Amino acid sequence: MSDSSANASGSAAYPITLDLNGQTRRLEVLPWTTLLDLLREQLGLSGTKKGCDHGQCGACTVLLDGKRINACLTLAVMHDGAKLTTIEGLAEGDRLHPMQAAFIRHDAFQCGYCTPGQICSAVALIAEGHALTTDDIREQMSGNLCRCGAYPNILAAIEKVLADRGEERR
Repeated sequence: MSDSSANASGSAAYPITLDLNGQTRRLEVLPWTTLLDLLREQLGLSGTKKGCDHGQCGACTVLLDGKRINACLTLAVMHDGAKLTTIEGLAEGDRLHPMQAAFIRHDAFQCGYCTPGQICSAVALIAEGHALTTDDIREQMSGNLCRCGAYPNILAAIEKVLADRGEERR
């Protein structure tokens, strides 16, 4: 490590590379930096929210190599070479991801604070293929809390996307 990769306290920063929302990013991170803090503080991606900072609310849910994780519970240095997708990376240009569009159509948010984590979790839930019933969806989404109580509309949005995907397979 060069002298330039040490911070004011003398701790060395570590180089990592991420495929972040489809772009390769080479970064230097301190060993105690959470993935959430890297996203919000170093990269300015404020869509991923800091809720409880203890992995209990799901506001910080992102997709790491296609799987949902709580970004507040993992260190950035652990994910060198990983593919990371945040709420900012779901849309394709001006075209919203189907889940984002469904959340809007079904008014699946009130204050919106939990919405990025809810959407990322729902995208992964569908990709995992485990949510076959309404009860499955509720169980699989139980790690994402909504203090406003928009659960019925969140459920409706997810069910709509699942139904649309089923129609495409016919």
